[in-house]
Amino acid sequence: MRIIFMGTPDFSVPCLKALADAGHEIIAVYSQPPRKSGRGHKVHPSPVQAFAEENGWAVHHPLSLKSEEEQSSFAALNADLAVVVAYGLILPKSILEAPAKGCINVHASLLPRWRGAAPIQRAIEAGDSQSGVCIMQMDEGLDTGAVISRAEVDLTSETTGHSLHDQLSELGANLLVETIASDDWDSVSQSEVGVTYAKKLEKSEGKLDFTKDAQELERKIRAFFPWPGTSANLGDKSLKILKASVESDKGEPGETLNDDLLVACGTEALKLHRIQLQGKGAMDSVDFLRGNPVPKGTKLD
Repeated sequence: MRIIFMGTPDFSVPCLKALADAGHEIIAVYSQPPRKSGRGHKVHPSPVQAFAEENGWAVHHPLSLKSEEEQSSFAALNADLAVVVAYGLILPKSILEAPAKGCINVHASLLPRWRGAAPIQRAIEAGDSQSGVCIMQMDEGLDTGAVISRAEVDLTSETTGHSLHDQLSELGANLLVETIASDDWDSVSQSEVGVTYAKKLEKSEGKLDFTKDAQELERKIRAFFPWPGTSANLGDKSLKILKASVESDKGEPGETLNDDLLVACGTEALKLHRIQLQGKGAMDSVDFLRGNPVPKGTKLD
């Protein structure tokens, strides 16, 4: 097929690569404009744009697709299909209808659960037993289109935002190629029962409130790794918490219950296994405590 690919972050790149490897013609790539990032705030292209340019594909990065000029330019590409993977812009009706087979989306959840911006992290945070990928025929709603195909994965006590991101990125790429190769796109309308919305992640959500249940906090630590991360204050410095487990103990929320970074929560307690003190590198708590003792009764805010 003649395909327009629309995506921006790392998550999207395996899908673009898989389409090309399967022999489809990538006639154009749309991605968010280059942004300032890193030290020195240098302008960097998105991962999708960088990959596209390495392969010689034309890249477009409009700020909006609402203008007649942008919509006419898109339609003039005469695509068979547009594939959208975490692009970041709303597609107007004329864009959705321009390709011969419309626009399909690779969404990282088992729709209708977790429509919206952060389905990977919200599934882990909520304690879901499964996640997955859906290939959806796009309409004008927010992730409301009919589902063409889906693939499921089990979530475990070791699943993190990072590991599930990579797992679903590859799963989505494989499912995308299989779906396009199928002669029968027998899409199924989404049920309105069980709809949930995965709101955008905010950095402020990463501050841990130790009055909450330890199980809830442990899921958040895994879900928010590596971004936006989770943290508490140890004295006057921020302490990033990278890995923890739940233990059956109790005490004043936020107070350490021993000398080994066991922290009381509203219900049960969190044993901190891997941490990063402000200005220092990440390390296992056992190594951290050798040079930075945290005695029983220390308060983490």
